[in-house]
Amino acid sequence: MGETTLPSISGRRRRTDKVMRGLLLLATAVALLPLLLIIYYLLHKGLSSWTSSFFTTDPNGNFFGSPGGVRSAILGTLQIVALASLIAIPIGIGVALYLVEYGKDSRFAGLIRYFVDVMTGVPSIMFGLFIYIVLVTGHVAGSGFAGWKAAVALALLMLPIVTRSGEVVLLLVPTDLREAALALGAPRWRVVGRVVLPTALPGLMTGSLLAVARGMGETAPLLFTAFGTFVLTGNLNSQMNALPLQIFNDITSPRDIVVQRAWGAALTLVALVLILNLIARAVARRSRMA
Repeated sequence: MGETTLPSISGRRRRTDKVMRGLLLLATAVALLPLLLIIYYLLHKGLSSWTSSFFTTDPNGNFFGSPGGVRSAILGTLQIVALASLIAIPIGIGVALYLVEYGKDSRFAGLIRYFVDVMTGVPSIMFGLFIYIVLVTGHVAGSGFAGWKAAVALALLMLPIVTRSGEVVLLLVPTDLREAALALGAPRWRVVGRVVLPTALPGLMTGSLLAVARGMGETAPLLFTAFGTFVLTGNLNSQMNALPLQIFNDITSPRDIVVQRAWGAALTLVALVLILNLIARAVARRSRMA
């Protein structure tokens, strides 16, 4: 058999390929440059604030001397986001299960998808304003700022992310698995609980962690709901501090040492979000290998 000769590539196509590769590299550099600058400034200005007292003391509000650390902000962020996750993740996965397993192509399911898409594009400040009107200044659950009201606002922000990512993951579960379980006589709810959810669990965890990372960095909903306090508290029915609130309050201070604490708090927040994203990527990689 004779050797197969490949068609020669013209010089024009080679030049076009080089130009397009160059444009893609340029676009990548432009996209990465702001991220690299943010990380550089956070490390340059915030890393010096990371001392033992920075993580073990609370802000004291003193104008003279040490302004304290961000312990109450870190723990407050974790508590608020944890409660928001307990609200948003089960509801979001439940809605995704209905859309995939029960609603499918019904008009009601299409209406739900439409409102979920609308919620995805709503600015975060609108969720905070809604909770402020309904729960903070209203008489539905008593007036006043509270950590759990901030959690509700963040849950509304996280809910569409969990729902849409959950729906995509559930659609990836092979239909043959469902049909095989149904052919054995298993009811629909048992198929969902024993077959669909365990198969989609890694992807559901990934989407949930990404939603948590998104909610952790939001500031506007907390301004309208938690308001912020220097005192460390585990009472979600009272005002609570959070890292976004601490950064927002400190960055406008005339004292350099307080501004330095804002940079350290910002670096701490980015580190927490980075850890969550790394966990999400590890779970996703493990699910692909499985």
